[in-house]
Parts: sequence; structure tokens; C-alpha cells
Amino acid sequence: MQPMRVPSDSAPMETVSQRNDPAGAVRPDERRARRRRRIIRNIVIAIVAIPALIWLVLYVTKGRFLKGTFESVVGRMTNREVRVGGDFQLYFAPWRIKFYAERFTIANPAWATRPYLFRADRIDTRIAPLSLLFGKRRLYSLDLENGAADLEWNAGHSTNTWTFSEKKGGKPLEFPRIDVATVRGTTVRYLDPRMRLLADLGIEDIRSENARIGQAVAVQGDGRIRDTPFRVSAQLLSPDATVNRGENKLTARAWAANNIVDVSGTLPSLAEIENVPFQTRGRGRDLSELLGIIGVVLPETRAYDLKARMVKEGEVYRFTRMAGVVGKSDVAGRLTVTNGERLHLDSVIDTKSLDIVDASVLVGYNPDIVAEKGAVAAAAATGSGPQKLLPDNDLPVEKIRAFDADLTWTVRQVKSRRVPISNMELKLDLDRGRLAMSPFNFAMSRGNVSTDIVFDTRQRPSAVKYDIRLAPTAMGRLLAGWGVTESGTSGTIKGRVQLAGRGDSIADSLASASGRIAFIMPQGTLWTRNAQLAEIDIGTFAQKMFAGKLKEPVSINCGLVAFTVRGGIAAADPILIDTRKNVILGRGGFSFRTEAIDLAVRADAKKFSLFSGQSPVGLGGHFSAPSLDVISPELIGRAGAGLGLAIAAAPLAGVLAFVDVGDAKSAACGPVLSGATAAAQRTSKGEKRDDVGRGTTAKDEKGQEKPGKEQRKKFLGIF
Repeated sequence: MQPMRVPSDSAPMETVSQRNDPAGAVRPDERRARRRRRIIRNIVIAIVAIPALIWLVLYVTKGRFLKGTFESVVGRMTNREVRVGGDFQLYFAPWRIKFYAERFTIANPAWATRPYLFRADRIDTRIAPLSLLFGKRRLYSLDLENGAADLEWNAGHSTNTWTFSEKKGGKPLEFPRIDVATVRGTTVRYLDPRMRLLADLGIEDIRSENARIGQAVAVQGDGRIRDTPFRVSAQLLSPDATVNRGENKLTARAWAANNIVDVSGTLPSLAEIENVPFQTRGRGRDLSELLGIIGVVLPETRAYDLKARMVKEGEVYRFTRMAGVVGKSDVAGRLTVTNGERLHLDSVIDTKSLDIVDASVLVGYNPDIVAEKGAVAAAAATGSGPQKLLPDNDLPVEKIRAFDADLTWTVRQVKSRRVPISNMELKLDLDRGRLAMSPFNFAMSRGNVSTDIVFDTRQRPSAVKYDIRLAPTAMGRLLAGWGVTESGTSGTIKGRVQLAGRGDSIADSLASASGRIAFIMPQGTLWTRNAQLAEIDIGTFAQKMFAGKLKEPVSINCGLVAFTVRGGIAAADPILIDTRKNVILGRGGFSFRTEAIDLAVRADAKKFSLFSGQSPVGLGGHFSAPSLDVISPELIGRAGAGLGLAIAAAPLAGVLAFVDVGDAKSAACGPVLSGATAAAQRTSKGEKRDDVGRGTTAKDEKGQEKPGKEQRKKFLGIF
């Protein structure tokens, strides 16, 4: 008999259930792994089955039941009201998303001027699903009927209607890639309040065949930019290349304010124009009309034809490689237009040859009128009175205050019949209504002219300053157009004009100006056919004339032609020229108000001379038509006295009336060469001169000049 075995406490006991259930022998970790695999299997089945079921449901129902959900979800995403007024379909067909909607609308934000950003009678498209998540949106096909897009910027130019989140600001307009398109009756409206631009465009019907458009797509439309109407015609010349390789060859032509503008270029996408180079060409009758479209004020010009390369970078438009003609002058350089809070122009222009008629715009003349009828007619066209020369057209103050500008303009040669001008450089700065041309320099007859002119329209009326400086210049070349010959002339002349006045036109600012004008002639010689006549030594002139010796130059010791200007009236202060034979003196002046001239110049001989008239030459008339009166009343009086003596006594006694005893006092050249006023002039012996006036024009009852503060007597018919 075997002894009974008692199980140990450490040995596991095998239960009946374990012996009867082989599965129970599987370890717990294996059971957990099996459970996970079952869960994964079920998930995979669900992932496959659920989309398949959804696809099947959508395919069978065409997703029409999602119409309300689509309007709600897309509306929340865009912060706009989205509506489908007719049939709606949204499903996979089979792997592309099919979207179909009738009477489809997306609302504009409340600030927009039109209710809808986009609307269409019918839209039918196939969409690449992954393109909605990654990369550029892509439409395999698009069938659009009677679509209309309204694209607007808000007044502050901070956002637009096609940017659905105002926090992100205004994004550039982007179009999806469209492989095949059929478009009928589509219009686009664009509004930019900052540029004051409104365009209504119609797109010609597009019909694709075999996935190729195969023809140019035309765009026609019109609109207004600022206050100027325009019309535009454009063509997309390579739509097949557009959808396949992103090459949109675009040409466009616009007509506005007697101007024609052509634009051509290749776009990377249909609406992408940022940083894309365009070839542009503008031509018209007046360049000021073209720039006036965007609110830029420019003097009137002659007909122009310009080409340039344009690139848009946000609010900046850069025109480079500019070349062409304005009138009869060539133009090259660059122009940058910044359409920010304030319009700003920055340009650098180079001209090889500038026609003097084209340059007349610098003083406000219409160059066409100058070319056809002359400067007087051009001045009259500005509002000046009959026979006036100074332009009287007011600066458009409000327009000038609306934009800023910087200009650097260089000119190598100015074509002029009278005065040779070259190497011109003009720097213009317009800053919130303050217009400064400083410096405005040019070479004239081997001398340099430096000019600073400021029109400050921020003061009312405008505060205007003129500062014109003439460096020593050879008189032979300077006055060659007026009969002076360079041969035999060694004299030079230098001068300065400093005036300040108030007014919005050149005429008004000078009519109220005060300041000083002075031209100094150092020692030298001057020859002109009527030089002796200018010295009024009739005996010497007659002798030279009959001897045929008219080319003997006049020897100048020193000379000063100066005027003090008060309230638009210029009084000789002094006119004093000391020559080898004579002392030339002048009295009177001229008026910027009436443009009248009333000067009397006489020559007193230093030596005894027979047949000397000793009477002044009168310079009268107006700026536009000055006159020289050689036979003055004084000379007629002397002739009458000589005739009386000849009759009463003897013929020889008649010549006594024309005798000049030659007592003229030579001038001290120091005060003359320093440009001093009449009060500072002295004789060569240091004595104060009593024959140069006081720098005024009024006279008392005895014919003596009064001080400047009492000059308001009749002079030039203006008081």
C-alpha cells in the first residue's frame, strides 16, 4: 500500500477547468496581443468601410443633403453668408471632388459697395482633393455660367473683399490652377478707393476642346481712375501654355485722356502681377494729361512717346529703362511711383538734347503755343494781359499738396538760336506743398548759372524766393544772338538776382517782389555795330561810320547795371558804366506789375567832342516788345536850338548846340565791381557821385528824385 502524497504549498494545483479548457493555457500577454490585433483589424475595416459607405451614400445621393451643412460650414470659415439657390451636388466622382451649384452666392463684407463677392448662375467643377490640404488649389475642370466677381479694397486699404479674415489684412488675389475651363458671360468689377480706381471688365466666352483652349481669351471693359474715364482691351495669347506651364502671355491696351498705354508681359498665373516685369509704352498729345490721371501735376508738354519696363512691388511701381521723346527732346531714365498714404514720385531723367521750346514748360508756357505763335501768345494763354510776357497761371495748390516728388534731371545740350546753354542739372523737391528747384544749374556761354527757386504753397498766398547767380561769362558769347561778335569782345559779365514775393503764379510773385538785381562788368572790350550809338557821341559815331571803321571795340573800365526792387517796381540803383571815352549813366526802371520799361541812358564824354547830342537814349515799351528811342526830345531840342543859332548868327554857330565839353567824371571801380548801391558810388578822385540817382524812380516838382519811401508818384502808369 502506497503512502498518500500531500501537495506542497509551493506547487500550483491544476484545476478541473484548466484541464478541460486548453485555451486557458495561453499566457495573458498573448491574449492582450490578440485583443489588440482584433481592435486594429476592426478599426481598419471601419476606416475602409466608413469612407466607402460615405462615398457610396454621396455618390448615390450626389451629396444633395449636404447643402445646408455646406452653407453653414463655409459661411463660418469665411465669415460670409454663403447660399445655393438651386441644385447642389458635392461628392467624389470617383476620386475627384465634384462640386455643382446653381444660383451660388458668397456675400461681401458689410463695408463693401456691392452685396456679393461672387455669384454665378451655375458652377460645375472637379477639384483635386489633396490640393485643398497641400500646395496650390487645382481644378481639373471648370464650367462657369454667368459668373460675376466684385473685388474691392476698403477705404483704409487695410483689407479687401477676397481676404476672409480681417486680422490677416488684405492678401493678394490668387486664382487656382485650372486645367480645362468653359466660361460664359463672366464679369469682374474692381474698386480701389485709395487709387480712386473703378474697372468693369467682361471676359469673352472660353470654350475648351480636347483639354485645350486653343485661342486667345479677350477682356474688354471700361471704368474711371480718379476723375478720368478709360477703356481697356486685353488678350491672353497663350491660354494653353497658361494651364500647362504657367506662362500667361498677356497684352493690354488702355485709352484715357487722349493717351494710349500698351502693356505686355508673361504672368506666372492668371492674377499674379507682383514682381512681374511688363513692357509698357505710353503715347499721347501731352504728358501732363497722362500723369494727371493719377493726380500728379506736371506743366503742359508737347506730344510724347515713351517706353519703359514696369515692375509692381506692393504699392510701388518701378519704371526702368525708360526711353523716348517729349516734343523734340529725348528722354531716358527711371521713375518710381509709390501709391502709399501719400502718392510719391521719385525720378532720374537724362536728356541729351533739349529743344528750347520744350524747356518753356519750366516757366509755365504751353510749348505748342510757343512753337506756333510765340512766347507772348503762350503768356496770354496763361491769363496774362495783352502783350505781357510773364506767365500768370496759378499753381494748382490743392493738387500740389496731395503728392510728393523728387526729380533729378540732367540735360547735356539745349538747342537755342540765341543763347548757347548746356550741362543743365535740375533737382526738384516737392514736400507737402513746398516746391523747391534747388539747385537749378546750367552752363551759359562758357559761364555757369546757379538758381534756387522756392514756391512754398503752405503759406497763403505762396511765399516765393528767387536766387539766380551768373558766374563771370564772356559777353561775346552771351550776347552773340543780339549782334555782339565774339571777335573783338573780351569783356565778361557776372550778376545776381535776389527777389522775394507772394503769389501763386510767376507773374503775381514778381509783381509783389522786393530785392535786388545787379550785373557787374569788369575791365574788357565790347564790339557791336551800334556801340558808338550806345555811347551817344554823335560826332565820333558819324566819323567812324563814314570812315567805315565800325568794328573798333569799346573799351570798358568797369560797369554796373543794378536795380533795387520794391513792391514789384525796379529802380536803377545805379546804371553806371565807365569806358575809355565816356561815362554811361542810366535813370528810371521797369515794372514787374505792368511789364512796362521806362529807362533813359546817356553818355557823358570825358574829352571834348563836336557833334555830340548829349541826350539820353530812351528804352521803353514792354518786356515782350521793348523799344529804343534814339531821337529823344532832348536831342530834338538841341537840334532846334542849333537851327535857331544858325539862322540868327551864322551856320557855324549851329554846331555849338552839339558841343560836349568833356567834363564827365571817371568812376571809382571799387564800388562798381562790388555791386554797391548808388549812394556808395564815388568818382575816381573819391568824391561822392551826384549823377547816379538814389535808387528810386519818383521825382518831385523840381524834377529831382525822391527817397525810396516816397516813391509812390506816377511812374509807368501804375499809380
